[in-house]
Amino acid sequence: MQTIHGIQYLRALAALAVVLFHAAERTGHHFAIGAAGVDVFFVISGFIMWVISDRRPVAPLAFLGERLRRIAPVYWLATMVMIGGGIAGLFPNLVLSLDHVVASLLFVPARSPSSGEIWPVLVQGWTLNFEMFFYVVFAASLMLPRHRRLPVMAAIFVSLVLLGLAIDTDNALFLTYTRPVILEFVAGMIVAEFWLRGRVAGPRSGIALVLGALAGFAALAVLRLPFDERILGPLAVTLVVGTLALEAAGWVRKWALPTLLGDASYSIYLWHTFAISVVVKVAGMIGFGSVPTLLVALIAGTLAGLAAYFLVERPLVRRTRSRMPLNRVRQAS
Repeated sequence: MQTIHGIQYLRALAALAVVLFHAAERTGHHFAIGAAGVDVFFVISGFIMWVISDRRPVAPLAFLGERLRRIAPVYWLATMVMIGGGIAGLFPNLVLSLDHVVASLLFVPARSPSSGEIWPVLVQGWTLNFEMFFYVVFAASLMLPRHRRLPVMAAIFVSLVLLGLAIDTDNALFLTYTRPVILEFVAGMIVAEFWLRGRVAGPRSGIALVLGALAGFAALAVLRLPFDERILGPLAVTLVVGTLALEAAGWVRKWALPTLLGDASYSIYLWHTFAISVVVKVAGMIGFGSVPTLLVALIAGTLAGLAAYFLVERPLVRRTRSRMPLNRVRQAS
């Protein structure tokens, strides 16, 4: 798929927002709205998967294999680092159990023995449980004629959300896969279908949509209003639609740094908390101020993600791709 620069920049923005969210949380500051980066990621994921499947037809198993190759090895390595740190006593609040570790590695939602929350060992990996569920359902939809895929996917996800509203349970699987946040994947797919048909807003509307979305995020942050995916989802969709409108009008150019950050967004997302923990620990030992610690933590988290992208993610992806059968390499390239 030809690179859509605006989408790359949104991936970078979403990753940095999550880094700032965690850095602020660890240093006594407030930037809860940074969690909205996840909602932007989900909308983008739905968009990208729909566009890719349209431009590069692929069999369901080949699609799942390519997604696992892209997502799993880096995540498993980060999880093992977390487990190793827990065993070594570097994370005193981390409680490990075999069933929770296995569930984490298999992308199965389970309650953490550390907190009781539905989190994997590597906490930020909770989003990957949603991603992998989306990939599985999306792969199954590839067996349908193209014109039926989106309606069927939408019906499945809407039905799941309605079930979640109707049934009261503590089951981790049910609570995860019935959350309204899954509708963000569907929204991204709908946006992608409009994009493929060339039905995109004009640049002026694009500017209004982007500014409106950013203003909405800013209002939630400044006024410290409560929010969840019911609010963040529409704002994320608005931001993506506005950005695509500017892209279609030729208003988005390629810039090296945000493109790199977009490429490395997955590694930044996975690895930034390790660097933030080190910075906060050292800052506490030397009596560093909270604001400088926040800035250093933000920079360190981003740089750690970039280093992991070059030293871990890209080599692992190349290695796993080189081991794929020739016909699957052609499908995934």
